[in-house]
Amino acid sequence: MIVIVDYGMGNLGSVLKALKRLNIESKISTNADDIEKASKLILPGVGQFANGILRLKELGYIEILNKKVLKDKTPILGICLGMQLFAKSSEEGNVDGLGWINAEVVRFRIEDKYKWKVPHMGWNSISIEKDCNILNGVSQDELFYFVHSYHIKCNDNTDILTSTDYSYRFTSAVQKDNIFGTQFHPEKSHDQGMQILANFAKLV
Repeated sequence: MIVIVDYGMGNLGSVLKALKRLNIESKISTNADDIEKASKLILPGVGQFANGILRLKELGYIEILNKKVLKDKTPILGICLGMQLFAKSSEEGNVDGLGWINAEVVRFRIEDKYKWKVPHMGWNSISIEKDCNILNGVSQDELFYFVHSYHIKCNDNTDILTSTDYSYRFTSAVQKDNIFGTQFHPEKSHDQGMQILANFAKLV
C-alpha cells in the first residue's frame, strides 16, 4: 500500500487519481498508523517551506517519517514542496528542513525577468544525470510540468537525479538511497509522469 501523506499542503487528489489509473493500491491518510504500515510513501506539497515543516510538526509526523525513511528504509517520493522539505534548510522561512538530503532550497536568481518569469510555470525538459530505476522507460529531454519559485541546491552532486535549464541549470529531481524527489509534478505530466509513478510503485 502506498500512503500519500496528508499534511494539508498537497495536491493529494491528483496524485491519488494518477495512482488509481495505474491500478496501484494507494490511499490518502492523516493517520500515523497508516504511515507506519505503508510499503511506500508519497509526500506531495504546494506552498511555503516553513509552513510545510510546521504542519508536519503539528501533526506529529516528523518522528514517524524519520523512522520509516531513515531506519526502515521505506521508499519515499517527494513532489514539489514535498521534495524541498527533504533539504536541510530553505530561504523560504527560517526553519530547519528534514535534513535527509544535503541541500538547501533557494529562490530562482534570474537576471532577465522579462524572458524568464518566476514562478517557473509550465512544461520543461529534464536531463538525466545518473541511472535510477525510477526513470526506467523515461527518455532524455522528456517534458514535465513545473510550477515553483524555489528549487533545491544539492551540496553532494551524487544526489542529483535530473537537472533542468530555466535561465540556468537547476536540480529538478534527487535520489539518495530510498529517498526520491521531483520538483516537477509527475501526476500532471502525462505518460512520462505516469511512468515515473509506476516505476516508484515497483521499487522493492
